[in-house]
Amino acid sequence: MSRFAMATLPTILLVDDNSTNNFLNTKLLHYVDPNAQVLTALDGQEGLDLLRTRCQPPTPSCPSLIFLDLNMPVMNGFEFLEAYRHWPEAQRQGVVVVVLTTSSSPRDLTRLQTIPGVGVLAKPLTEAKVAQVLADYFPLSSAVSSL
Repeated sequence: MSRFAMATLPTILLVDDNSTNNFLNTKLLHYVDPNAQVLTALDGQEGLDLLRTRCQPPTPSCPSLIFLDLNMPVMNGFEFLEAYRHWPEAQRQGVVVVVLTTSSSPRDLTRLQTIPGVGVLAKPLTEAKVAQVLADYFPLSSAVSSL
């Protein structure tokens, strides 16, 4: 994967209660793109609070991509998604949410399939998975054409 491809993602938000996962995913994302700004939140409520400060009104520091864990204290991933979907469309426009999960629960996976516009990946996050997210949601042609 070309490190250059991630130039269209100035800010990424990791929402996961596991600080080791956040550390490793931050390192991976900085490997893919050393200029990417990676923010972390330890639960869904902290993630929403961070989004409120950076995305109301929408600014360049608003994350373009959110990697979201499902099982967290305070506010889990499903609760985050439920609260976030009630935000005005203008504040959510252009933001991609990808759930990173270890859950193999058919109930969780079926429930995720009913939520429009949310991607799902099995943990751990890898360079190949980041490449797939970029290909699916941030086509390389947009990165190249913006130069």
